[in-house]
Amino acid sequence: MKLPADHPHTTIQKVAAPRCVIVIDDALPAGKACNAAAVIALTLGERHPYLVGAPLVDAQDVHHPGLIPVGISVLKTSVGQLSKLRADALEKDFDIVGFPVQGQQTKDYAAFRDAVRAVDTRELAYLGVGIVGDNKAVRKLVSDLELMQ
Repeated sequence: MKLPADHPHTTIQKVAAPRCVIVIDDALPAGKACNAAAVIALTLGERHPYLVGAPLVDAQDVHHPGLIPVGISVLKTSVGQLSKLRADALEKDFDIVGFPVQGQQTKDYAAFRDAVRAVDTRELAYLGVGIVGDNKAVRKLVSDLELMQ
């Protein structure tokens, strides 16, 4: 598929590259950790469309969807540290996407919303947190965290 000339991804926009990281509860089994990271990544992409790069074009001039051009680290920490990390990131005015534990307790989004509504903000526990902000400041915030493997 060839994109029309006026499509927003036919030219590369020069946007100051922020740092984008996802931090996952290190106690989650691999499948649930991948699910949490995917849910957070989709929402980050919707909130920050410039994080989706221009389409990739192969040798036959076939266009493939663009991927994130700045990279995205997936890190790990304890569930207890996720709430603190989220609070620290909010204090620094970063954009945050949190995935509360209730998100993996049901497949019904309305039930998920109702479960979150029943919990005080300070009491929410997270399976993962996505953070977008100034490159150096985000690096400093997550410098002690290990890469998810």
